[in-house]
Amino acid sequence: MTEPLAAAEAFVRARRTAEVLSVYPGSPPVDLAQAYGIQDHAITLDGRRISGWKVGRIQSPDDARLGSNRLSGPIFSGSIVTVQEGEVPDMPVFAGGFAAGEAELLLHVAPGYAGPVPTDDAETRDIIDEVRIGLEIASSPYPGINADGAAVTVSDFGNNFGLVCGAALADWREIDLCDIHIRTLVDNEVVGEATAATMLDGPYGAVRFLLANLAARGIDTSGGLWVSTGAITGVHDVAPGQHLKAVFGEHGEVACRIVAAKPDGQNI
Repeated sequence: MTEPLAAAEAFVRARRTAEVLSVYPGSPPVDLAQAYGIQDHAITLDGRRISGWKVGRIQSPDDARLGSNRLSGPIFSGSIVTVQEGEVPDMPVFAGGFAAGEAELLLHVAPGYAGPVPTDDAETRDIIDEVRIGLEIASSPYPGINADGAAVTVSDFGNNFGLVCGAALADWREIDLCDIHIRTLVDNEVVGEATAATMLDGPYGAVRFLLANLAARGIDTSGGLWVSTGAITGVHDVAPGQHLKAVFGEHGEVACRIVAAKPDGQNI
């Protein structure tokens, strides 16, 4: 068994059993090719349906060293929760591992897209059929997943463990998504606020990055997919028992309760 496959098996097993990995399972990947190789192995081993992908930012100096300023990871169908106004679902995280919440804009690529990758925001809007406000739950059984750098983050599903889909933006084509002022609160305390204008080339740029990334990996996108476009106010630590909320200006808010993950797929 090759070491990348062994690492993928360790992550899939730990996620299924909700067990903490105190050390990285094997030698950490040194570049994105190795990292996505582990992720792709893990996707195959896991076997669940993927309905979306998270996009995260790669900070300096990793961006220059790795040759990319963004990363991606799968979001499995069973971990996506769509809520109505006022609903507050339970969202699991790995107690003792890494756990964080992120306010994100969620863009849906319409079914039927098969390339080419759009070159600008106008072309990107043409392949989008819905935009929602949301929360990404970033969690891993390995507590060092972010501290060890972007390649390690990529190797464990990009550090995704769930997505809360909030209200749809009815007039999103007429809105500058980068103008929406967003606040994130943990237990009703503001932990970050910003707009998507701080996110490289914005939410549409995140979609373009993802589609190019998936095309390079030979992953089919024709069935439609959600894109969680990146943490707008930051990556905010959370723990079981806490309440996470994001307020998207006049466009509404979305919230969840953080709970401890259970073994054997009992989470959502």
